[in-house]
Amino acid sequence: MIGIIQAEYLKYKRTFMKWLIILVPLFFVILSVFPKIIIPDGYLRPWDLIIDLVYNWWSFIFIPIGFALFAVLVNSQEKRAGNYRTVKSCKVSPISIWIGKIIVMAIHSLFATFVLIVAVLISGMILASGNVPWLKIVIGAFTIWLTSLAIIPIQLFIASWSGIFGSMIMGILGFLIGVAEAPTKYWIYIPWSWPIRLMCPILGIHPNGISLENNSPLLSSSVIPIGIIVSVAAVIVFTFLTAKWFERREVR
Repeated sequence: MIGIIQAEYLKYKRTFMKWLIILVPLFFVILSVFPKIIIPDGYLRPWDLIIDLVYNWWSFIFIPIGFALFAVLVNSQEKRAGNYRTVKSCKVSPISIWIGKIIVMAIHSLFATFVLIVAVLISGMILASGNVPWLKIVIGAFTIWLTSLAIIPIQLFIASWSGIFGSMIMGILGFLIGVAEAPTKYWIYIPWSWPIRLMCPILGIHPNGISLENNSPLLSSSVIPIGIIVSVAAVIVFTFLTAKWFERREVR
């Protein structure tokens, strides 16, 4: 499996994906700078505006749309390499190849998470003041990453099955449904809602970006372990199901 992961990683080493990992987190952080500049001092605690805006946007915009784009790039790169025709000609299991692709996408999203954390820290140290909320920054970023992993096999399946159009439509639908259902009791059934919903108690904000009142049920931290457990179980199940589909697919 290590060899497969290394081979998959090398495929994307000289592609646009590495720039996407760097530029997308920076874009979200830069977007948060402008409200910080125009909002009067004392309106929010020094670091809150930057962290809340970046992580809120990251969870409901980058996760669905960014993962859809990642899956398209992975699939298009494979098409240029022969449209999976080499799968049948090698001794490596198609399931192992599929799992390798999912792992590499997860690693790339993890790298993007590290870039996001660093960018938030740098921008906060320049624009904010006071103690750095390390726990909130690190836990928030990695919670989003962990609870979004189940979306990777879904998006990769859609991209491999129906191409760029299907993948981007799925990403847009995930964005709309994820935001709409995150504050409702149905969030647990929507993978795109998981990172958004867990940001409510971690950041103390509604998915619409408004600060939550102290008595809001969305502040309950009981959803955090539930969301993480469901996410880990889902990524295993979705990976297995899509890998079996990939094994049976007819190479065109």
